[in-house]
Amino acid sequence: MHASPRPSADPPLQRPLLSAQEREAIDQSPWFSSLPPSLRHDIFRLGHVTRHRHGDMIVNQGQPIRNWFTCASGALRFRRTTTGGRRVTLAYVEPGIWVGEAEVLYGRPCTYDAHAHGSTTLLSVPEAALRALLQQHPPFGQALLTLQAHSMRSLYLMMEDVATMPLRARLTKQLLHLQERFGPHHVAPGESRPLGLSLAQDELAGLLGGSRQRVNVELKWLERQGLISVRPRGIELHDVQGLQALVDQAVAEGKPGG
Repeated sequence: MHASPRPSADPPLQRPLLSAQEREAIDQSPWFSSLPPSLRHDIFRLGHVTRHRHGDMIVNQGQPIRNWFTCASGALRFRRTTTGGRRVTLAYVEPGIWVGEAEVLYGRPCTYDAHAHGSTTLLSVPEAALRALLQQHPPFGQALLTLQAHSMRSLYLMMEDVATMPLRARLTKQLLHLQERFGPHHVAPGESRPLGLSLAQDELAGLLGGSRQRVNVELKWLERQGLISVRPRGIELHDVQGLQALVDQAVAEGKPGG
């Protein structure tokens, strides 16, 4: 196990490089693309590329993080183990999302695990390089604050969903969320939309904070309505508008007076 993504031990000329597709996945993310070109160039220049197999530990809960990193291909699963020993899945993160800046700069032990989900490529910026970037590029500090604000907003919205929405609606919203981030971007009208992320039902249940049995019941209900299909190769969404209508109804019912 290791506490943070380790740079390759190969000589510099033999270290792995990002493919054009991997670099594009990072470069086109909304937050990263808003950075000044010179800052983006330096981040790519100072970053180390590492490739991981499914299940590889990237960050170990309770250990310090030494790198700020993003997924360039594949996915990252973030999980926390409670004091009672329960493992709670927090999120699956798609390419282009940067994580770890608060933990690196704060210098305290990490409060979560991160594992590679599927074959995954990371671009990691070491702590010393991250601090140097903050000194050399004054706009970078404000950009990191914006990144943190976005993360906090997402956390508050997730907490609101848990408090106000039934499991069926939370499952439906999560399926739409995962398909938007991991599924194909161009789907012909009327065609099914693959989820794009291979998840076992217990993994999906962990993400929702529910039992596998309850999640299975709700998946079967959605399937009977013709909204999704659960296949051996993964979940497919057939009616995105119908799924969104379920979420909208739950949101309306959860409002005061709803």
